[in-house]
Amino acid sequence: MNEFGHVSPTTLADVLGRERVMDIGIRPLWTPMPRVAGPAFTVRCPPGDNLMLHAAIYRAQPGDVIVVQSGDLDYALAGGNVCAIAHRRGVAGFVLDGVIRDVAEARELGFPVFARGVIPIPGTKKVALPLNEPIGCGGVRVSAGDIVVADEEGIVVVPHGQRDEVLHKAQSKQDKEAAQSLDEWEADHRARVDKALRDNGFAG
Repeated sequence: MNEFGHVSPTTLADVLGRERVMDIGIRPLWTPMPRVAGPAFTVRCPPGDNLMLHAAIYRAQPGDVIVVQSGDLDYALAGGNVCAIAHRRGVAGFVLDGVIRDVAEARELGFPVFARGVIPIPGTKKVALPLNEPIGCGGVRVSAGDIVVADEEGIVVVPHGQRDEVLHKAQSKQDKEAAQSLDEWEADHRARVDKALRDNGFAG
């Protein structure tokens, strides 16, 4: 796991803003799930077809997060054996704008899968599309090599070109927060809340 594995999606979201955070429908399919952090290997699958995800598990590099734009929620993109092979080949996890099956097998493996849900019906393998092109996943544009950080708090995508800047800001924010006691935080927080109330005419 790279250095982004030590930074929470919450902190990254504070740095990057809403547009780099996937929607809440894509979530961990088992818990407790470890944080996933790594470069995106992007895949596009049309409705009902999972060929390119199955191709991607043999082409992604160890540490990659396979991120998939799917065309539907009616057919599974992957099952237990696909998760097992990806896990064995060092893939960090799946982030799928779609559904899988055999989630119990992924859980037993400890292979992280973030998706919209589970369905037992498999897709077909008829449509070949290019890999590692820009895709949309969870409302976020994802390009190959962007850094994906995902855990139970959510999924954030760091543009590759902003990697160093975002990492520095996020680490600095985490360090500052870690150094502050709860009493100090409460005092600062209450002062900000009271000021906001006064500024908005609250007299209670």
